[in-house]
This record gives sequence, C-alpha cells and structure tokens, in this order.
Amino acid sequence: MSLSPRLIALLLACLISALTLAFLTFVEGVTSTMLFVVGISSFVISFFLVFYAIELLVFREVNKMYKTIHKLKIRDFNISRKSIIKNTNPFKKLNDEIFVYVARKQKEIDELKRLELFRREFLADVSHELKTPIFAAQGFIHTLIDGAVDDEKVRDKFLAKAARSLDGLDALVKDLVALSQLETGEVRMNFERVDLTHVTQDIFEQLEKIAHAKQTSFQLKSSHAGPVWVKADAQRITQVMTNLIENAVKYGNENGRVQVNFEDDKKSVLVSIRDDGPGIPPEHLSRIFERFYRVEKSRSKDRGGTGLGLAIVKHILNAHKAKISVMSKVDRGTTFRFKLERMD
Repeated sequence: MSLSPRLIALLLACLISALTLAFLTFVEGVTSTMLFVVGISSFVISFFLVFYAIELLVFREVNKMYKTIHKLKIRDFNISRKSIIKNTNPFKKLNDEIFVYVARKQKEIDELKRLELFRREFLADVSHELKTPIFAAQGFIHTLIDGAVDDEKVRDKFLAKAARSLDGLDALVKDLVALSQLETGEVRMNFERVDLTHVTQDIFEQLEKIAHAKQTSFQLKSSHAGPVWVKADAQRITQVMTNLIENAVKYGNENGRVQVNFEDDKKSVLVSIRDDGPGIPPEHLSRIFERFYRVEKSRSKDRGGTGLGLAIVKHILNAHKAKISVMSKVDRGTTFRFKLERMD
C-alpha cells in the first residue's frame, strides 16, 4: 500500500490519541467528557503537527529532488511524461528514478569509452594502412630522382612499383569513402529484381584468372534450375558476392574449390559461399567484420586488399535488412551465409 503524508499523519495521530486516552483511564476523577475532549484534541493536534513535519521537512524536499531528476531524465533520454509510473510514495519514486538514471548514465559512459577505444584503434589502423603505400611510392620516386631515372630498366621497374603502391592507396581511399557513406546512410539502395545466378556466373568469369593461378574450381548449386530472383541493389549485391567469392579464392587452398549455394527458404533465398581452405580460428570469428582486422596480418598483406571488404559487405547487407553469418573450422574451410528477399 502506498503511504501518503496524510495517511501517515492520520495513523500516527490515532496512535498518539489512543495512547493518551489509555494513560488517562488510570487517572482518578477523569470523566468520559474529559476523555473525549482530550482524545479529540490530541488527535487533531498530533495530526496537523505530524502532517506538517512530514510534508514540509521530508516529502516536499524529496519531491523537489524527484522533480529535478525527472526533468534531467526527460531532457537526457527524451522520455515521455506519460511513460513514467506515478507513485504517491516519494521515497520509492526517488529510489526508482535514481536507479534508472544512474544505470542509463553508466551505459552511456561505457558506450563512450567503447567508441573512444574504437576511434583510437581506427586512427592507428588508418595511419598504418596509408603509411605503407605512401612510403613505398615515395621511396621509388626519390630513388629515380637521385639518378636511377637514367637507367631505363630501373626506371620502368620503379615506376611500375610506384604505380602499384598508388593504386593500392587509391583503392584504400575509395573503400574508406564507401564505408563512411554506408555508415552515415548517404548511399541509398536502388532495389530491383536481380538474378543471383547471372550475377554469380559473371563473377566467376571475372575471377577466372585468379582462380586459374591457384588451380581453384568454381561450383554453383541451386535448389531449382534457372534464374534465382531476389530483391536487391544490383551493383551493391554484386560487390558483396564479388568480395566473398574473391576472398574464398585468395584464402583457400591450392587446387581448392569455391562453392556457391542458393536455397529457397520460405520468402527468402539463403546464399552460402564456401571454401575448403585452412579455416578461421574460433577466437577471430567475432572480429572479422571489423575494419582493417586481419586474421594473419603478414599473409593477408601478401594477398592484397584494403582490409575493409568484409566491413563493407556487412553494411551493404544491413541496408538490405540482412545479416551475414560465418561458420568456420580449422583445416575444414569457411562458409559465409546471408538471406535476401525472394522476388519471383
């Protein structure tokens, strides 16, 4: 039961009046009229004194504190007044409000700490990734300036290496811009009817040279023959499929196989890209979609790439209201899966 100042004062006044009358009954010569007058008087006086003391000294101050916290919470968290539960007990209200306010502030502080750590790591990663191609191109160009330009063979060789470094820098900057636009929502998806079978076959042809170099074969399986129509942004979903299939080739074994599966799943199509490579250790699975995260930094560098591919894939699929998952076992390969809305 909720206790208001008036109810508390009433209960205490009744108790004081009853105790007073109980003591007076033992006094000789006290009449019933005197008991009645004393009882009423003690009740009235006690009620107003207790009510005044509780209301003025306790409840009023507590209510001021509650209203202050209440205003802070509305301003900080944009909470509707209607959503706040009314309670006549200010102590309970105050305790509840302080608990909620502190809990949310602590959550906000933890999130800010996490973002600050992420910002520092991201700046460090970007600095490192930008430094590598810039220093490489700078070294080749300065070598040419210092006299190597007169040697035709050395000049052509160094210019080609400088060009490759600058091409890598250009790819990195483009990926950073694309990722930033995806995260801020600047890139809008142009949804249309897309045939995944046709998209995948085109990607197989584009990656044929890379696959041939590693003696890797492609395989496409579908739960039904013919086109597989989905609702997607054609350009972006092609980017997703290209990234995943190319990674499967690059990080798969020599003489391996990359398998793409399409399975009907009620109103969607389940897409799976699987390789039979060395797999990804369990401790890395939760982080592979982070920017610049590499399972094996040295080997990943040798295979090229900006380290942003999977982060971009994740954001594109998020824009398609799809989530990508990864399953991998060491020495048994890796499988990426996601669903797209079917569009017959």
